[in-house]
Amino acid sequence: MQAATTKPRIWIGHWLMGVAALHTVFAAVVFGKVLRTMAERGLFNSVGADPLLGAVTWFVLFGFVLALLSLAVTALERSGQSVALRQLGFGLILLCGLGIVLMPASGFWLAIVPALAMLRKGATAAPQMASA
Repeated sequence: MQAATTKPRIWIGHWLMGVAALHTVFAAVVFGKVLRTMAERGLFNSVGADPLLGAVTWFVLFGFVLALLSLAVTALERSGQSVALRQLGFGLILLCGLGIVLMPASGFWLAIVPALAMLRKGATAAPQMASA
């Protein structure tokens, strides 16, 4: 009998996109007043030297960067690029670890599961590469 082959489930990039969406919605809700103030100033150089405006800007931009990462991860999952997934997973777990140490009450916890999954996908592919 021939063993049935199943396609690996593509979910990690989708999970990260969900986190990116939550991050962006959270920014709009929690920092809405700050974002409106920036918009009223005319966006160009609206941050200036204000640390709160700088922090809010980076918070919002990080949501977009996470969304871009999710697109790349989805493409890597679909193409079976497990080595690249493992490398990204290692970087993501380090980023999450640092983020959790600096801000335990944060959304960094939401990226631990996909980071571990990327590490796991890369580890299961390593023996296949060695035998090739």
